Amino acid sequence: MTSPVAPVAWLNAVATATPAHDIHHAFIDWARARLPLREARLFDRMVERAGIARRWSVLPQGADGGSPVAAGGFYADAMPGTAARMTVYADAAPTLALSAIDRLAAQHPLGNVTHIVVASCTGFVAPGVDQIIAARLGLPSTTERLLIGFMGCYAAVAALRSVRHIVRSEPAARVLVITVELSTLHLQPAVTLEPLLAMLQFGDGAAAALVTADPAGIAIETPFAAALPDSADLIRWDITDAGFAMHLSGEVPGRIATALTDPGFAAAATGGRSLAEVDGWAVHAGGRSILDAVERSLSLSPDALNASRGVLAANGNMSSATLMFVLAELLAGPPVTNGIALAFGPGLAAEGFGFRSAA
Repeated sequence: MTSPVAPVAWLNAVATATPAHDIHHAFIDWARARLPLREARLFDRMVERAGIARRWSVLPQGADGGSPVAAGGFYADAMPGTAARMTVYADAAPTLALSAIDRLAAQHPLGNVTHIVVASCTGFVAPGVDQIIAARLGLPSTTERLLIGFMGCYAAVAALRSVRHIVRSEPAARVLVITVELSTLHLQPAVTLEPLLAMLQFGDGAAAALVTADPAGIAIETPFAAALPDSADLIRWDITDAGFAMHLSGEVPGRIATALTDPGFAAAATGGRSLAEVDGWAVHAGGRSILDAVERSLSLSPDALNASRGVLAANGNMSSATLMFVLAELLAGPPVTNGIALAFGPGLAAEGFGFRSAA
């Protein structure tokens, strides 16, 4: 007796949203002024190389159009405590997520949503963001929910992996997937180069997607994961009395590059696929140096990561939401027959899944 074949989980559509406040250049001016002259010059060179043109924040502009670090801004006088930052998160995170959901509904009928899966690592609130969003959407109280927190940049992979399991076990499921990150709530009063370069990467964003067994969009195929040994301190979030302090070591791109040149790790980090046959790459845009490391180590063509580089330029690194932005770009592009979605995050670990477009 043969076992029934599990259905394929399809990422039918993805929509994205960012706030309206571009804070990238205001941050650059603020950060440069905190450094000694020699480090400030190095900071400027790194800004030029970053490949980022804009980053968006939920924090409002001042009455005179000023940024969060300008007079009257959220960070103008002293670093707000974690409670103040979480108050903003509790309101702004579901609001931004709902903007992405509205855009998703406008491009693809959502129908009767049976499950909601939310990934977010830049805030905490209870009832959770998943419950707040479900209530504002008017979903039945019986709707199944999953909240994935504090996994960092590869949380979108964890969300889609979980949704794949749901759809494969419940073929009638219609799963709403949301990633929402408000990284700009966690500015820190750093006066050294490395943490300021880390903060240079991050912005706010949200994405919403529908995953069902209906064969449209992108098929989510077998997931994979691999962790680098002795790398736990390279990417870290510390909960402090003044927000979440991100530690992103300058060693990360080099460690990724070295690991990906190892055939065993590369096979684990790409699901064992033949790289020569891969015709679509959705790589988390964690920073230009990380994308360069992936491109160089895997000997990819110069245009292989164009979608990731475009997302980075327009938005910066939005933690878990970033990969969803890249998948949205690929959904709008030519069909992919053998794709790889890949993200890096705390651990240091690589997580991803294979994908292909509907025929």
